[in-house]
Amino acid sequence: MARYKHPSKKKRLAKKQNQTKWAPFWTVPKIYGTGRRVHPGRHTTVKRHWKRTKIKA
Repeated sequence: MARYKHPSKKKRLAKKQNQTKWAPFWTVPKIYGTGRRVHPGRHTTVKRHWKRTKIKA
């Protein structure tokens, strides 16, 4: 990747980076109740890894 990124491209990349994060921990008891233990990563819509799936940015 280029050493200096164009501001608009940098903004797009930042948005994509934020979308890959896990959902907040409090969403688990809200959806399933207090008894069930589920990983918060299940609630994120976009799951992408830098090595697995590339972005067309």
